[in-house]
Amino acid sequence: MRRKTIVGAAAAVVVAAVGAGVAVNATAEGGKGERHDPDAATTTAPVERGDLSDSTSAQGALGYGGERKLKAGAGGTVTWVKAAGSTVRRDGRLYELDGRPVRLMYGTRPMYRALKTGAEGPDVLQLEKNLSALGYGGALTVDQKFTAATADAVKRWQKAHDAKATGMVGPEAIVFASGPVRVKSRDASAGDRVAPGSPVVTSSSAERVVSLKLGVDQASTLRRGTKVTVELPGGRTVEGSVRTIGTTASKDGGGGGDGGDEGEAKVDVVIELDEPGKVDGLDQAPVTVNLTTQTSKDVLSVPVQALLALPGGGYGVRVVGGGTSRTVKVELGVFGEGRVEVTGEGLSAGMKVEVPKS
Repeated sequence: MRRKTIVGAAAAVVVAAVGAGVAVNATAEGGKGERHDPDAATTTAPVERGDLSDSTSAQGALGYGGERKLKAGAGGTVTWVKAAGSTVRRDGRLYELDGRPVRLMYGTRPMYRALKTGAEGPDVLQLEKNLSALGYGGALTVDQKFTAATADAVKRWQKAHDAKATGMVGPEAIVFASGPVRVKSRDASAGDRVAPGSPVVTSSSAERVVSLKLGVDQASTLRRGTKVTVELPGGRTVEGSVRTIGTTASKDGGGGGDGGDEGEAKVDVVIELDEPGKVDGLDQAPVTVNLTTQTSKDVLSVPVQALLALPGGGYGVRVVGGGTSRTVKVELGVFGEGRVEVTGEGLSAGMKVEVPKS
C-alpha cells in the first residue's frame, strides 16, 4: 500500500470517528481544549509496542510457470504427441518421430549431439545422472565421461523400451527439461513433417504457481522469499512465497480514449506455493494474494479508530489517565492489522488512548 493510500485511509477512519461522536478542539501542540459530544460512547485501548506489518491484496491467477517450447532434435514425421494438460515425468514419452518415442530426461542443457563412447562434457553428466536415477547405472561412474559402462547403461535403458540396443543416444530420442513438464499445447500434430528445431510441444512446469501484476511501488517492497497468503476459489487459504519479481515494468493498457491513458506500469510477480501438490483448481482460476509490503520493528501503535483530526492539520490521539485526558499530536507510520504506528511526545507503551465504543 503506497503512502498516499495510507493517509487517505486514515482520513476516512478519522471522519468515521468524528461521526461516532468524538470531536476535537485542540491546538496543534495538544492540550486540554477538547470537547466531547455528550452522547458519544467511548472506551480506552492500550498503546502497544511491537512489530507492525502493512499488508495489501492483489488479484492473481492460479496456473503453471516456466512456459517453454520443446523443439524437435531431429527431423521426421510426427506420429504421436502427448495430450494437452498431461504431465510428463522422467523417462516419459513426450512425442514420437517416425514411430520412435522421444523421452523426457531432467537437465538444464539441451540435447544437441549424439552421445557415445569417448564423448565428454556436462551433457554426458546429465545423461548419466538420469540413467542412474532410473536404475540403469550398474557399474556406471556418474561424471562427464561417456565410457563403456555408460554405453552398457544406455543399452539397458534401450532394451527396457524395446528399442535397438546401440549403446549411443542422440537428440532424436531425448529432450532435456529442468523437471517434470505439463503439456500446455501441441504445436505439431500426427502426420506433420518437422525439421530439427521445429516446436512440437509448448510446455510449462508441472508445479502450480500464482502469477500476478503489481504496481512498481508495491513490487519494490517485495523480496524473493517474502511470505504471502493465497485465497483460493471456494475460500480455502494456502501459504506461499515470492519466487520471482520482474525486472521490467509494462503498461496494463486498456486506458483508451483521447486522454492517451495506457494504464499503470506494472511488474510481473510469481508466487510459489508451500504445498503445490495439494492445490487443485482450473488453470488460470482467479485468486487473491495477501502480501506483507512493509514491517516496522519495535514501534508504538494504537488502534486506527483512536486517530483524531486536529483543527490545525494532522492527527492526534487522546491519552486518558489519572482522571484527566490530553490530546497528543502524532506522526503516522505503517498501518496494519487494524492498528497504526505512531510517534508523539510523551507516548509510551501501556498508556491508554480513547476510542469509540463499538
